[in-house]
Amino acid sequence: MKDAKKIIQDYSILIGFILLCIIASLASNVFLTPQNIINILRQSSIIGVISIGMTFVILAGGIDLSVGSSLALIGGISLITQNSTNSVALGIITSILLGILIGIFNGAISTYGKIPPFVVTLGSMAIARSLILYIANGGSISGNLERFEAFANSYFFFIPTPVIIFVLITLIGFFVLEQTPFGRYVYAIGGNERAARLSAINTSLMKVIIYSICGLSVSIASLIETSRLNSISASSSGVSYELDAIAAVIIGGTSLSGGKGKVIGTFIGAILLATINNIMNLINVSPYLQGLVKGIIIIIVALLQKKTSNE
Repeated sequence: MKDAKKIIQDYSILIGFILLCIIASLASNVFLTPQNIINILRQSSIIGVISIGMTFVILAGGIDLSVGSSLALIGGISLITQNSTNSVALGIITSILLGILIGIFNGAISTYGKIPPFVVTLGSMAIARSLILYIANGGSISGNLERFEAFANSYFFFIPTPVIIFVLITLIGFFVLEQTPFGRYVYAIGGNERAARLSAINTSLMKVIIYSICGLSVSIASLIETSRLNSISASSSGVSYELDAIAAVIIGGTSLSGGKGKVIGTFIGAILLATINNIMNLINVSPYLQGLVKGIIIIIVALLQKKTSNE
């Protein structure tokens, strides 16, 4: 009985995902079609990539609310760079460097300034959104290079390129967290930061690196989104992505208080979230209510995590 309970706890996200798929297939004949499954995987890839970076931050006991606005700012500046230099490579390099710099900013201010990450990243969110609105004059920025547009709209056999990138990022994140000393430090900081510091771990530097990893993941997600649409909207691109990314992480079993969680859980959490969106679209749930459903799921999972930790 005890073993059965442990199995249910360890694989609750997978069990929930299977049950959801069964319910969805009964609710809609379209759900299990190959085209719809590929759509779900492709829709999960952008939030999924951000969620992998967010997993590092939450595992270390932090939070990053700036990911959505940062994605819009990074995408806009990347497209401007490409248009002005006629070089996709320079646009990609700009995107990656800017994402890492934003991550370093968030990590350094919250760590060395001793300001809660919630406050710092809330400020970053406002700064990034304001900057891209100013740069784009409140409108959109479009790309001129067709070869960049083809990047995220291509397929490897029948699998969309963004899905392959999502899987690769997940595998890299899994390897770093499970097989390297750096990963053990991330868990140690989230589990007990004071104990980690007394164990000679440079927790301040580690946090800056962790936030820069999240910034890097936002850069990659931004490249996928701008490539797919060949444009970025200053007012709507990336809106609520922080909610989706945090939801994917905690639905995947990572504790909001840090120290516990798996990248694989986040991977499934991102796909599960995309599946929920897909189901709501298939059964014609109003898009205005989809945020309500996600919010309820986050609260329920957080309550379950609290109950489990108390036990």
